Amino acid sequence: MSAVLNGPVYADVPVRPYQPGPAGTHITIRGLTKYFAGWPLYEDFNLDIPKHKIVSVFGPNGCGKSTLINMIAGLIPIDAGQILFDGKSLKDTKIGYVFQNYREAMFPWMRTIDNIAYPLKLEGRSKAEVDRRMAELVASFDVKFDLNRFPYELSGGQQQTASIMRALAPGPEVLFLDEPFSALDFEMTLFIREKLQEVFMQTGTTMLLVSHDLEEAVYLADEVLLLTKRPTRVAEILPYNDPRPRTVDTLSAPSFISAKKLSLEIFQREVRR
Repeated sequence: MSAVLNGPVYADVPVRPYQPGPAGTHITIRGLTKYFAGWPLYEDFNLDIPKHKIVSVFGPNGCGKSTLINMIAGLIPIDAGQILFDGKSLKDTKIGYVFQNYREAMFPWMRTIDNIAYPLKLEGRSKAEVDRRMAELVASFDVKFDLNRFPYELSGGQQQTASIMRALAPGPEVLFLDEPFSALDFEMTLFIREKLQEVFMQTGTTMLLVSHDLEEAVYLADEVLLLTKRPTRVAEILPYNDPRPRTVDTLSAPSFISAKKLSLEIFQREVRR
C-alpha cells in the first residue's frame, strides 16, 4: 500500500507502435481497453496528459474515473493498449498516489513519521537524506501535529496530510489523487487544496486528480477532463488558465464561473444521453 509505486507493470498485451502525443505531453494513452463482466468500460481509448499541469477528471457516476487513474498507475491491469510516461514504461517512472481512504493507506504499525519516510527508505536513501527531506516536508506543510504518533491516533485530516507528504517524499514525476478530499471536513479540505497548489507551484509535478465535486475539479485544474458514460470516451478537455495561487476570490471570478458553467453543461449533456 505504499503511496510511491514503481510497479506492478501493465498486463502483457499486444501494443501498437508508439505514437507520441503533441509537444508537452507527459502521459500517452493509446488503445486503452478494459472490460468488466464482459462489458466494455474503456474501449480503444486514447488520451494525452500534459506535463507540469494539474488535470482534473470528472464525469458521470460509473464512468470509471478512479479506474482510469488506477490503470494508468498500474493498480488495475488493462486488457489492451499502451500507456507511456515520456516514452517510458511505468516501471521506469516514479509516481506517487494519494488514496481516498487514508485510514487504509497508512501502515498502522508504523509511526506516522516512519510512514512518510517509508518510500525514501525503500530507495535506499541515507539517514541524513531522509532527515533532510522530512524536514523540508514538515516545513512545507506547516505540520503542527506529532509525527511520532501512530496514524490511528491522528485526525482524518492529519492522516490525509501525512499520506500526501508520503506520496511527495521521493519527488514523484506524476502524482495521482483519487478523491483525496471526500472524507475530510471543509476546513481541512481548504488547507490541503492550498498546500497542493503550493507544492505544484514549487515543483511543477504533473498531477492527475479525480473529484466528484465540480467546483473543486475546476478550481484546482489547468485542464478539466470530462468523460462520457460508459463505454467511456473523452467528452471534452477544457483549459482553465486563471493564475495561481487561486484563492476564495477565484470562485467569483468571471473566468472561473464561465469554466464551471461550461463544465456543468457538458456533464449534464453526457448524463442525459
